[in-house]
Amino acid sequence: MEEQTVRAAINRHWAASAAGDQVTEHEIYHDDTVCIYPQSGEVIHGRQNLQALRSHHPGKPSGFVVRRIVGEGNLWVTEYAIDYEGKSAFTVSIMEFRDGKVARETQYFADPFEAPAWRQQWVEGLA
Repeated sequence: MEEQTVRAAINRHWAASAAGDQVTEHEIYHDDTVCIYPQSGEVIHGRQNLQALRSHHPGKPSGFVVRRIVGEGNLWVTEYAIDYEGKSAFTVSIMEFRDGKVARETQYFADPFEAPAWRQQWVEGLA
């Protein structure tokens, strides 16, 4: 699959996710996709289950910012921030494509935390 085609599909997916468009958001997945949430130990089998799970989330996202998308061939990574009920989560999505659709996705979610004062002299704030 051509890089521009994959990138366009991923951009469409994230835009639909941010807009709450459940149908368009899930067009990118194979019917037999597998989505893994390592931090909670959950595995979701199938596009239908994934869409149902996301459609029933009690705290719909109120903000969504894609920081970058990188990849080639069948492996693509998106870094983004998503807000749920006023709280941000920094997220990494690793998508593995098969025949133009996502066959496997692993998503990592991390809460923000205060930077320790001891390292101030070596860092700057993230914009």
